Amino acid sequence: MDLQNLIRLTTGIALLTCVLAVVGVHSYASGRAQRQALVDRLSATGQIPVVGRRRHFPTLDRRLRRTKPGRKLELRLLATGLDVTPGEFFAAMLATVAGLWLIGQATLAPFFGPIAGLLGIWVAWQFLNWQRQKRIEKFINQLPELARILANATQAGLALRTAIGMAAEELEAPAGEELAKVANQLAVGASMDDALGELADRLPSRELVVLVTTLVLSNRAGGQLVSALRNLTETLEERKETRREVRTQLSQVSMTSYAVPVLGVGSLFLMNGVKDGALERMTGSPAGQAAVIIAFGLYAVGFVLIRRLSRIDV
Repeated sequence: MDLQNLIRLTTGIALLTCVLAVVGVHSYASGRAQRQALVDRLSATGQIPVVGRRRHFPTLDRRLRRTKPGRKLELRLLATGLDVTPGEFFAAMLATVAGLWLIGQATLAPFFGPIAGLLGIWVAWQFLNWQRQKRIEKFINQLPELARILANATQAGLALRTAIGMAAEELEAPAGEELAKVANQLAVGASMDDALGELADRLPSRELVVLVTTLVLSNRAGGQLVSALRNLTETLEERKETRREVRTQLSQVSMTSYAVPVLGVGSLFLMNGVKDGALERMTGSPAGQAAVIIAFGLYAVGFVLIRRLSRIDV
């Protein structure tokens, strides 16, 4: 009887704790939403200044920006459009490396800890490349509309600087954000060549290079900018459709390139699951360690080769 009362009491306390936790989470979310609404309303009326989010790891960020790799990382982060500082990205990458190191060491064998850590670095850079490429692809898809807006603005008699500012206001991100940067550079005295050249460096693509070259040459030597932009708009629309068809045709090949290393890593877990401690005994000798390193190298070579063979520049 005493045991049943204890069970009922424990169950009641657990249910009460769950109810209080749900109420607390709901109250916190409601208060946070009300605070954000108040901040937005006061910011819109100008009563409080608009500030960005709080940055983490400021000391690490300052030290990274002073180094050449840190400046390269900053440029790559700007190209991705992520609201992340180099210090925050570096700290997140270190945390990912440490986590994968511990997971690989605990689930497979101690030898796989450093390999998993190196895999974390590769994953971090691949994530940046993926975000950068996704932003470039989205920007390329907006180029026909950008060329059309510039052609209409110049045909109406507006200067190219004014047309770029107008396009920055009408287009969504990333084209709007990138053109706003160009407009701000032009407003503080930068030349058209330098501002558009930095845009082409941030988001490299053949389509953007053609558009930038057309704008720079027309601004420098004059000419029929409107007709050139009209023809460029049609060409960009055709290239957009062609790129979409090529990407659809090669989607299966792209998935195969990622499936190859995943199968290799999955075979390790399968081997260790069939016989516990097999990987630890295998990597306990230099010959086993060399075999694992060679296998990972071959999987990496296969991944790179499949990606290179399936890359078609349009």
